[in-house]
Amino acid sequence: MHRKFRIAPRAACALVAGSMLCAGGVAGAGPGSQSGAVPSVAPCINALRVSACERWITYGRGPARSRVYSTYGIDAYNPGLKRALILVHGANLMGGYFFRHGMAAAILAGALDNTMVVSTYFLDPYVGKRRPAQPEWLRQPNEVVWPEGHTSWRAGGTSLTDPAVSSFDYVDAIVRRLADKKNFPNLSRIVIAGFSAGGQYVNRYEMANKVDGTVPGISISYVVGDPSSLAWPAAVRPLPVGDASPNTPDQSYKESVGKNGTQPHTEFSYGPFDHAKAPQYDDWPYGLENLNGYVAGMSAGQLRKNLVERSVTYLEGQVDTLPISGFDSSPNAEAQGPQRRARGEAYVMYVDRYMGGKQKLVIVPGCSHNSRCVLTADNVLPLLFPPPPGPMTYPTGGFGLE
Repeated sequence: MHRKFRIAPRAACALVAGSMLCAGGVAGAGPGSQSGAVPSVAPCINALRVSACERWITYGRGPARSRVYSTYGIDAYNPGLKRALILVHGANLMGGYFFRHGMAAAILAGALDNTMVVSTYFLDPYVGKRRPAQPEWLRQPNEVVWPEGHTSWRAGGTSLTDPAVSSFDYVDAIVRRLADKKNFPNLSRIVIAGFSAGGQYVNRYEMANKVDGTVPGISISYVVGDPSSLAWPAAVRPLPVGDASPNTPDQSYKESVGKNGTQPHTEFSYGPFDHAKAPQYDDWPYGLENLNGYVAGMSAGQLRKNLVERSVTYLEGQVDTLPISGFDSSPNAEAQGPQRRARGEAYVMYVDRYMGGKQKLVIVPGCSHNSRCVLTADNVLPLLFPPPPGPMTYPTGGFGLE
């Protein structure tokens, strides 16, 4: 059972670089405004105190709720917006950091004025307990707490405090709000992007969500950045040969910075996996068996269909080959390849070669497992901010290599 949602408005203003920046719309401006001009709405871009850009989603009739950070009022009339970027953060309370990444990327792309940047915040049960946190990241009254573990928030797991709500319902609600033509009549594109644990989330959300194709006038695309595990659409796995050979971290790094280091690897073979090594290797969220959480009741066939038909691009940092920063070294994940880059490359190759998919793979030059480096790279900006109708150019430079 999925609940209906509403957004609780919160006016947010911040003094940045000598200017008062407000998110929440212009007083008196709305669909019935008689001026005929597009209202001028200043974005909330307080990089030093992102809580100034905080808003709340209330589930059903409440009181359960979740926070987001956004550059503009998420329920305020704004005809100037043409697209939206929803960012799903990595592990360890990174919602605010990813909001900063999104602001930086929007500035670099020249897209801040016509793009709503929204960052999620998946509060886990360890915040302020075994995981230290600043006061602004602690749980607030009635805030939903999301699960860690097997079917975590990364995979559509249900809330620990409100089991009727799953982590995929959270982004469903954001999408529906942004698709409201009464507030955003000119918004036509939504990009949902994640990195690391957020990349895991977007890989699974892309194939599972029930809003894509149901919101008129909205095109949705997905960007999956450097996940350390994915939901495999078949029981086979990459064989430990060719580009999936279990090299040492030092060997993998040297290969990634070689002559063809920015070209996707393609030498992958696939075959049965030894079930004895990891009996649950093909269970959700690593595969499509024993579906649960948001995907309970869905068929593996429907998930495969969505995976192939929806617009998704995978990002891999050129040198994201080391087992660092929360790398998933579980037997279920190890079945997918030796390191993040190889796992992503093998996955995209399989979907395109054997399932008829048209997924794109982009190697981001010079980047390791660094979200700021990847999300602000020149060859990533057009994916996060696809051009709306009309001409648009993007700045080009050194891909972060200067």
